[in-house]
Amino acid sequence: MRLELIATATFGLEAVVKREIESLGYEIVRTEDGKVTYMGDERAIVRSNLWLRSADRVLLKMGEFEALEFEELYQQTRGLPWEQLIPPDGKFTVTGTSVKSKLHSVPACQKIVKKAIVDRLAEYYAMETFPETGAEYTVKATVLKNRVTLTVDTSGPGLHKRGYRVADVAAPMKETLAAALVQLSFWKKGRILVDPCCGSGTIPIEAAMIGRNIAPGLGRSFACEGWELIEKSVWKEERKAAFAAIDHEAELQIYGSDINGRAVRAAMQNAQEAGVDECITFRRMDVAGLSAPGENGIIITNPPYGERIGEEKQIEAIYGALRAFMRKNPDWSLFMITTDREAEDKVAGRKADRRRKLYNGRLQTCYYQFHGQKKQRDEPAGK
Repeated sequence: MRLELIATATFGLEAVVKREIESLGYEIVRTEDGKVTYMGDERAIVRSNLWLRSADRVLLKMGEFEALEFEELYQQTRGLPWEQLIPPDGKFTVTGTSVKSKLHSVPACQKIVKKAIVDRLAEYYAMETFPETGAEYTVKATVLKNRVTLTVDTSGPGLHKRGYRVADVAAPMKETLAAALVQLSFWKKGRILVDPCCGSGTIPIEAAMIGRNIAPGLGRSFACEGWELIEKSVWKEERKAAFAAIDHEAELQIYGSDINGRAVRAAMQNAQEAGVDECITFRRMDVAGLSAPGENGIIITNPPYGERIGEEKQIEAIYGALRAFMRKNPDWSLFMITTDREAEDKVAGRKADRRRKLYNGRLQTCYYQFHGQKKQRDEPAGK
């Protein structure tokens, strides 16, 4: 069955998610703020949930139409083939949002969409009541400028819930954002990667999973696993293929450190749970002790943002240590995400080679990218 799917994304990461979808072999329909729409089939739902590293969730699009009155919303919703997705025992809920629309009452929209779906299913199955004992279906009605989009969530908990985070620290970075930071750095296995402010280890762990080609969704379940639309054999086949795709032989040089011993212990536990503990060297260390374990490496880091009183001196010390390191190792590259708009001057004394506006939770941040100098190869003797 040809299906229209939507991968939602944090603002600023749409291009990363688009590349991930294209790498899976699916046709992109369009890219908009916060989402990428593409075409696929039932297997695409499975593969997308297993493999998308930077998307927030995968939605199945049921329909899109304009509605200025509640009667239009009801009739258009009822006209969609809900029976192709929801069986007689299906349990479904309706959520919604409304922005700049005449249908501004979200509770009213939810109630009408729910009634329209129930009426459609009641007519199709010739049933007056439904047991709702089967798989769950979360329908979302998004109304934007009088345009209604009806989707069904296939993921369940957000895709950042990889399942490996067994130990945590304050204000952890989402796994989906960490994976995007690594991909935006163009790091690849064979090159050194260091995170001197690793916290609970999210950036090094995501890098190791990329380096080992571990599907980020292998360790969890999804809302659509119980759907009749997708045969159980498809899940078995795709999980088997994902396990077979893991590169157990990849030699990775990934280092994570933090001044907080509790954070380092958490990072080690999480890396072990993710199955990449042998790929990463963690240790407790102040950024001032950072030294280059080789040439042409990359630092990818998420230092403290100074949201709390008394952190300014700590952050200044981190910036100073990074600046000293980059001066001593000009062939290294630095990729840093922060809310600090003056970070460029503090860390490098120059403008970043690239900047990208991203959101870390609700905080607007900038991902500063300082590219290292390429080392010149020695000329052969006699030239």
